[in-house]
Amino acid sequence: MRKVLLVLVVCFVTFASCTKENLKDGLALLDPSEDRLELDVQDFPFPSLADYGFFKGRLAELRPAAGVLPYELINILFTDYAHKLRFVWMPEGTSAVYNGDHDVLDFPDGAVLIKNFYYDRVQPSDSRRIIETRIMFKRNGLWEFAEYVWNDEQTVATLDMDGSFTPVTWLDDNGTERSITFRIPSSAECLTCHKLYDEAIPIGPKPQNLNSSYDYPGRTQPSVVVEPMNQLMKWAEVGYLQRGFPKNIETVPHWDDPTVDINTRVRAYVDIHCAHCHQEGSHCDYRPMRFAFHETADPVNLGVCVPPDDPLLPQHTYIVASGNTERSLLHYRFASTNEDERMPLMGRTLVHEEALTLISDWINGLQPACQ
Repeated sequence: MRKVLLVLVVCFVTFASCTKENLKDGLALLDPSEDRLELDVQDFPFPSLADYGFFKGRLAELRPAAGVLPYELINILFTDYAHKLRFVWMPEGTSAVYNGDHDVLDFPDGAVLIKNFYYDRVQPSDSRRIIETRIMFKRNGLWEFAEYVWNDEQTVATLDMDGSFTPVTWLDDNGTERSITFRIPSSAECLTCHKLYDEAIPIGPKPQNLNSSYDYPGRTQPSVVVEPMNQLMKWAEVGYLQRGFPKNIETVPHWDDPTVDINTRVRAYVDIHCAHCHQEGSHCDYRPMRFAFHETADPVNLGVCVPPDDPLLPQHTYIVASGNTERSLLHYRFASTNEDERMPLMGRTLVHEEALTLISDWINGLQPACQ
């Protein structure tokens, strides 16, 4: 049986005290002789997250079992400042296939994508709280969803596909208290964003979003040495990605990297937040914008100097009015929390303040003015 020699154990042993910055500290090596997890997606979904065996030990520690590989996207969808921890699992002997720089990897039947949503410094206990775990699994050529909601004690995550709300109050990185009513989506809401021609599809795992370094545990004993490795190369090493993909992949930058020019940063931001709905066969395909990173080198696809087909206010003369945020519908949608006006439509109740500043600076710097 194939063994996975390096499996990341995240620092959830001290789960309540870890922060976003040290989430991956305290790496450890599991026994190389450990058997890989074996599952049959024909049995999915299970009533409880623990039933899958994705995580070892206390469930809330999220210590991955053998073959459950952590990964990160270069940019992630803003979800009211929630943190996210992702893993992938595939049946032994199966691999994903490169399908283009900007396209979701072609995953095999049986593949599972796992995404955990959590907040640090949740009040009044000032501890970490996992809100939900979303699973996408591929069965008979089609992707399906399974949504697990965690209890307050952080001991059980139970299947719930109907959608729900939960209040969360936490201290942000500046020590400011924030409160929201977090929306855990229903299966229908999941499909709204995760669909292409009415079939479910992942959004994030594209080569352009995975072509980055991740700190995996090294092989040095007795102490563990962190060894950065390109994620695509790591997936290939453990058998989760067929080799032969290009060496040079057009890759998105981190949208908040100040060393990158502002236009490219905006393109990276709207790619992960908007492109999945603004493409043919998706929820907002009737709109003129096309926000995928490889399409927005053309400013028309960003809406620059493009009149909106449905202005929300009379002053919205363009989707993006060069040099003028007040006349830009795109800016208005990012600044709104109204369910009928905001962009993206789902996944947030707060304004992504840092991103709105980026969008504002970009629009104000565009020249010449639209005619």
